Amino acid sequence: MIVDDPADLDPASPEPIEPAPALLDRLAAIRGAALETLRSGEPVYGVNTGMGNLSKIRLTEAEQRVHQHNLLLGRAVGGPPWLPPDEARAVLIARLRTFLTGDAAVSVDLIHQLVALINSGFTPAIPAEGAGSAGEIIPLAHAAGPLVGLGWVHDGQGVRSAAGVLPGFELGAKEGIALLAGIPGATGRAALAADRVRKLADQLTAVGAGAIAVVGAGRDPYRRAAGRGDDVLAAELARLRELAGPEAEPRSLQAPVSFRVAGHVVAHVRRTVEQLDGAIERAFSGVTDSPAYLDGEFVSTAGFHGIELAASCDHLTAALAHAAEVSAARLHRLLDPAVTGLPAQLAHDPGPQAGLVAVHKRAVATTHQLRRLTLPTAISTAETSNGQEDVQTFSWEAAGNLLEAIRLTRTTLACELLAVRQSFALSRRDIPPGLQNLMHSVDAAIPPITTDRPFGEDLTSLLTNVIHFN
Repeated sequence: MIVDDPADLDPASPEPIEPAPALLDRLAAIRGAALETLRSGEPVYGVNTGMGNLSKIRLTEAEQRVHQHNLLLGRAVGGPPWLPPDEARAVLIARLRTFLTGDAAVSVDLIHQLVALINSGFTPAIPAEGAGSAGEIIPLAHAAGPLVGLGWVHDGQGVRSAAGVLPGFELGAKEGIALLAGIPGATGRAALAADRVRKLADQLTAVGAGAIAVVGAGRDPYRRAAGRGDDVLAAELARLRELAGPEAEPRSLQAPVSFRVAGHVVAHVRRTVEQLDGAIERAFSGVTDSPAYLDGEFVSTAGFHGIELAASCDHLTAALAHAAEVSAARLHRLLDPAVTGLPAQLAHDPGPQAGLVAVHKRAVATTHQLRRLTLPTAISTAETSNGQEDVQTFSWEAAGNLLEAIRLTRTTLACELLAVRQSFALSRRDIPPGLQNLMHSVDAAIPPITTDRPFGEDLTSLLTNVIHFN
């Protein structure tokens, strides 16, 4: 895709990227002006000075020529586990998007080198853990290393040396510190997560509607009028009611709470991802480079703090944890003949067969693991750089927790989906029209359940073929 506006870049997109000539011309003009400003000899943090607590030290011209390259060397202290390639690509695209604003005042040559890496099919090996600084200098040192032949890359088969992946390149003034500045990693990964959660929310709705339909839950809780004053909730209730189909004779006056609150739970997920979208956009459009080149001078900024982004990721992680717990609760109710009128534990022959009871146990373990991710990331700080950095938000970890929460929520949802499909099979209820495609996709992924078997294989197939993000 040809990029005329930085806002056109989507960290979740796999398309090749080509910045428009007019955009590059603008960046070249900014670079020229920035170099002219540097010629004044005034101190500019990380360019003609050391970094962190060493910023009081002025660098000679000879030292400045190697300093930007050396900034990447000493900060690449991470190691495995590495980010998956799609997350690493999201980091690179986010880095490019921040560079295209002009705040970093990097050269067009560096832009071309970054675009070449994005389009190469290789992605840098970026540590998933250990970003304990004000900003992201450790993971970004690994992300930027392959631009100058340092570090490692994913090549589709595994991890290999980055040497020779791209043509040789020498960083110019300020370009090393620019590669390490801001929070493009957390922002790009959060954008990828937000895209996935929007798709996951649709799946949460559909599986919840299947549970509602198969137990014959009363439809009163899903009347659009019950969402008065909340357009997001009203729309979610309407979706559930449509997917669950016409109401049959309810088995009880009120279904268990886990069924009745399905609309509120998913509406909260949808509303929370909208809040994250806003934080992502502000992180992309705001100033996160430091020092940033603004109005003709280099300015120290604090946009790397990322508190709103971290808090928004935490909020969505908590929303997903609640959604997964509600899903696991519905799954437990689906195993109960008092709720469904079906054989105990959804076994064809209860007693000789255990049915899906262990599937619920896996969901319980998964939600327990998910719960531990909901501790807010920004409530713990520590001093680094001899006190120069005395607080952090750990937004990198917040984005990582959110992506892990998505994975775990998918697992719990696959467990519930397996039980919903088995409930339809045992009840012989008609599958509502709005859910037929979903149930057909389940049938294509797994055979009918007539006896106990290794249901882990079924869940893996559902996660691969049904509860996915393609």
